[in-house]
Amino acid sequence: MATKLSRTACPVEATLSLISDKWKFLILRDLLTGTKRFGELKKSIGTISQKVLTSNLRAMEDDGLLMREVFAEVPPRVEYTLTERGASMAPVIEAMRAWGEAHMAELAAEEEEARRAS
Repeated sequence: MATKLSRTACPVEATLSLISDKWKFLILRDLLTGTKRFGELKKSIGTISQKVLTSNLRAMEDDGLLMREVFAEVPPRVEYTLTERGASMAPVIEAMRAWGEAHMAELAAEEEEARRAS
């Protein structure tokens, strides 16, 4: 169930139409470091179910964010790699990582202050 790039006048909404849930963003994050197999993605993301991971990978493939390659082996091997469109999300993911680190540091400092004050 692909979401195809939105034809909205708002660029933020157009971006969100492709990566509208946390799983897609985490899949992109993990594939930025290179090609991964299904099991590697499931393990690195952790709490995602196999069904949800499969659904998100198919939607992202339909949206042109990643490529799926099936190897005719026993057992079959499937690998996922970002396309140019998917890789172009790297600055967005990096900006979110940097903001998250700063926010987590602020929260830790606030908790430390509260602990000292009590």
